[in-house]
Amino acid sequence: MTARVARVVIGMGGCRFGVVRRAWDISFPAEPKELAGLRRVIRSHLAMWGLADTVRDAQLCATELVTNVMRHVGVGTPTRLAVSMSGSRLRLEVGDPEIRALPTPGPVTEGHERGRGLMLVEGVAERWGVVLRGDSKVTWCELATGLRSSVDHVEGPQVAKAEALLGLVGLASRTEGAQQGPLSVAQAEEAAIDVIADLLHWLRAHGCDPDSALDRAQMHFEAELPEAVRPCTWGLRDSERR
Repeated sequence: MTARVARVVIGMGGCRFGVVRRAWDISFPAEPKELAGLRRVIRSHLAMWGLADTVRDAQLCATELVTNVMRHVGVGTPTRLAVSMSGSRLRLEVGDPEIRALPTPGPVTEGHERGRGLMLVEGVAERWGVVLRGDSKVTWCELATGLRSSVDHVEGPQVAKAEALLGLVGLASRTEGAQQGPLSVAQAEEAAIDVIADLLHWLRAHGCDPDSALDRAQMHFEAELPEAVRPCTWGLRDSERR
């Protein structure tokens, strides 16, 4: 067992469980009133994907690409946003039914803003392009995430400690002769829930208040989140934050 533990602790390069990031899409009319909701959806999904540092650039790119549809195709045009991973990059695709005029960036001059949105996209994206698909076109861009692969996660001391702990918990829960492959994210999630429950039992056994500990842990967690995905609790009473 000692040798197996040593391998877990030493081999800490990269994610040991593999993050699941399933592609998703949403259809909507290209209208100004849709933009705020679109940004909220992006924020929510990227927070779940662990890509908080990419939220603002993704929101900017999606907003500008949809605004481009409104400006050059027409307000109310049926539009689709698709989000996926392209290797280590985050890929955004905005599709619309207009195939005659392809979007091109251009200099912004007084009284002439054609191409302004794509210049902003070009400024934050690693690359972008346009794909014609029969009776529609897709304008896409890809953003750097800092990951090593599509199933990697961002680095951080808290995440590294949790990875090591869950790896050890996973080893301890396996019987002799069981397959020694890596735990899945779902298995690691169950292990994490078990660890949290065990810690609450430990707190209660030692005369501590588990509910208070959970509240404090939640406060620490939210305080350490990047501002782009931090829950908005300004003006709420403590009982409303739970």
